[in-house]
Amino acid sequence: MTAIVLLPGMDGTGLLFRDFVAELEAESIIVAYPGDQPLGYAELEQLVWAALPKDEPFILLGESFSGPLAIAIAAKQPPNLCAVVLVCTFAKLPLPWIPAWLQKLVGKSPVARVPVAFTARTVLGPFYSRHLYALLKEVHDMVSPAVWNARLLAVMAIDHTALLAHIHVPVLYLRAIYDKVVSASASALISQYLPQAEVVDFASPHFLLQTKPAEAAVAIRTFAQEHGIPFPYAHHQHYSATAHHRHPGLG
Repeated sequence: MTAIVLLPGMDGTGLLFRDFVAELEAESIIVAYPGDQPLGYAELEQLVWAALPKDEPFILLGESFSGPLAIAIAAKQPPNLCAVVLVCTFAKLPLPWIPAWLQKLVGKSPVARVPVAFTARTVLGPFYSRHLYALLKEVHDMVSPAVWNARLLAVMAIDHTALLAHIHVPVLYLRAIYDKVVSASASALISQYLPQAEVVDFASPHFLLQTKPAEAAVAIRTFAQEHGIPFPYAHHQHYSATAHHRHPGLG
């Protein structure tokens, strides 16, 4: 059977995968990042490589902040990699340029002091719940201010668009149509360089896996089956066209 390696969003804890992993019913390897070490993408990539299965096939999932990590690793074509799933993420920020003065401000800004309530409303929107708020607050407090700033700076500087052409396994992009963090232009850019990628739209906010865990699990299982990848199949699954729709690339 095929395992799935999960790379978390900017918090890096992996705890936000709880509900999704429960729905996925597969062997899940969650790679957590140090909450007290301000590591950049290059250092985190080495950490992820060390966690990859050595003797079994796997699907690599990169959520939000970790999309560039999934892209970088897939471009190097690990022998046991079967597919890549990108969730509300990017190869680079869809901005033409980011001035140096803005990067300096971000590096010194008190990002960690942004109220959790504000962050929750941004990433959850109308799907806000006490359960998800409590979980978000839990992971927020586990990451140091220096780490939050370092990861935000890394996001602003990354550009992995050139690596997309080196990915030769099936790619699935899960896109949230109510995403207020990563715009649709980010997925459009990925499709421009990787036109064979399949995109699935969800009626969800940025926290897609947290607000639509069952539907996301079904989408991934369906994708795996379509590509002949051995993956756990839940007989009770129901694929709702009203929740999301599938299409190859974005053109």
